[in-house]
Amino acid sequence: MSLDRFPVGLEMDVSYPEFQVSLTLLSTTRLKFEIKEGPLARTEVVDIHVLPLGNSLFAVSWQEKDGATVANIQDYDRCLVHSFATLPDGTLLRMTGTFAITRPSDVAFDDRPRRNKALVLEAMTALFQRRDASAVERLYARDYIQHNPGIPQGRAALQALVAGLSEAVHYEPGLVIAEGDLVAIHGRIHGWADRPQVVIDLFRIEGGKLAEHWDVLQDEVPASGARAGIPMFDPGEGSRFQ
Repeated sequence: MSLDRFPVGLEMDVSYPEFQVSLTLLSTTRLKFEIKEGPLARTEVVDIHVLPLGNSLFAVSWQEKDGATVANIQDYDRCLVHSFATLPDGTLLRMTGTFAITRPSDVAFDDRPRRNKALVLEAMTALFQRRDASAVERLYARDYIQHNPGIPQGRAALQALVAGLSEAVHYEPGLVIAEGDLVAIHGRIHGWADRPQVVIDLFRIEGGKLAEHWDVLQDEVPASGARAGIPMFDPGEGSRFQ
């Protein structure tokens, strides 16, 4: 993740256990903070150093006029700020606060959809193209929830299913859409039933792994047999809507 994903223009209220601070991300080099109450109350604009850490995490550090230094780990996936501050008298503060966005960023900063789509594509191709049962433990949450009524509950059952798949099983991914922690993928699978099936799989992601799954399958009808004369699935549909 690069510096251009830093959410410039965003304003947020951060609630720490002892006080609240409002932050405005003016640019990749300047920040305004305002503490309205308590012994630390003040407003200041400071020069900052921003380091992208990946997965919507940024390290942001600065020095204040009175000599205090602050380093924040801003986690935009979980709406958390982990703060480490050294006051002028040498007192070290370690705090974690939740934040609420009061003004959205001028740029898109939520990187979850891109990462989550890549996770789902890797899972579907690993399991249903390469038939790699070992990928289940790596990509699926320990308490994975399965809503397909024909598949037993849990990660171990999915691993056993993949290990027993016929070589005739082959999955073709198509359109993938994502919002927040949810991903839907449209695809076609061969060898799962007597006829090729078009399927929509819906996943919920938690902690970087697939945590829950729903799906709907339908036997494929070729374009020649469809009233509208167009196919149910197009292998190139994903690239058309990137």
